[in-house]
Amino acid sequence: MNDTTSPDIEFRAVAKRYGEVTAVHGIDLAIPSGAFVALLGPSGCGKTTCLRMIGGFEQPSSGQVMIRGQDMAGTPPYRRPVNMVFQQYALFPHLSVGDNIAYGLRQARPRLPGSEIARRVDEALAMVRLSGYGRRRIHELSGGQQQRVALARALVNKPAVLLLDEPLAALDKKLRTEMQLELQNLQRSLGITFVLVTHDQEEALSMSDLVCVMNKGHIVQTGAPSQIYDNPADLFVADFVGKSNFLDGKVTEVDGKAASIVLADGTTLQARSHAPLRPGQAARVSIRPEAMRLEAGDGPSLRGTVHNRIFLGSTAEYAIDVKDVGTILVAADHLAQGPGLKGPGDSVSIGFAPGAPLAFAA
Repeated sequence: MNDTTSPDIEFRAVAKRYGEVTAVHGIDLAIPSGAFVALLGPSGCGKTTCLRMIGGFEQPSSGQVMIRGQDMAGTPPYRRPVNMVFQQYALFPHLSVGDNIAYGLRQARPRLPGSEIARRVDEALAMVRLSGYGRRRIHELSGGQQQRVALARALVNKPAVLLLDEPLAALDKKLRTEMQLELQNLQRSLGITFVLVTHDQEEALSMSDLVCVMNKGHIVQTGAPSQIYDNPADLFVADFVGKSNFLDGKVTEVDGKAASIVLADGTTLQARSHAPLRPGQAARVSIRPEAMRLEAGDGPSLRGTVHNRIFLGSTAEYAIDVKDVGTILVAADHLAQGPGLKGPGDSVSIGFAPGAPLAFAA
């Protein structure tokens, strides 16, 4: 990410209404130049509406959308320094790969010479590792190759910002993982701002350097992927991003941002908290499955019975029933367990990594 003083994209109290329905509620957002940003959230949270307002396909009902310091009010998509890769790629099936990529260049005014168009098309093909594919038809390409053509077509005009509307949704898991790495490498090599819309938490965390979690038209939390995962701002983020166990209890003591929480079975946990808690208050504790151990350590522990085991190769996930507490998911390293995997019906003790429990007001 480039270190610049002014953002490439800025939302200033932006709201979008469709009749009586408000899709985006007065949000403020600054996207740094050269960042790879993911707008992450469930369906209907407003993330695609935000992307379309950046691209000019929608106009805000109130507020300002700024691109490189310029208010984009009334500016049509073709006059903005942005390009967009759609979920279904929107390639022209009757045109060759080269002609698809050249389409935008041929609309430029003043007109570009044919030799310049050919040179830039070849550069774009090389950029996405499709050199020599210019004469092929779209139907002759795999899904991953079609996605690269859509990228080349969007990048050939050298936009300041590239918008990505769930571009990997149509790919299978293995190809999606490969394209995640390619997009990340491409963004770093080009140094331009990428804005990705996705509902896939893994995709957002693995590709971007800044994640904006949205819910019901609001930005709930913005931060680096590790910050979003390790320190969710509220229960929605803790639940939506990754897997988490939620244990209900009551606050017994508070010391700054640390709280003692007693669970229904009498176990007392020491938990971090972002918002102030008070003794006697009902609380919900979030603990990631990988932060739990199948052996009790020096701290508090829970006793339970293995209900299900899912073997995943490098890890094994256990669903463990704990009386009065509920079912707890534990992700254990396969090699660390040795040859003796636990199975349904086995009695186990569950410990917690220090600092793992995070408490919220229930």
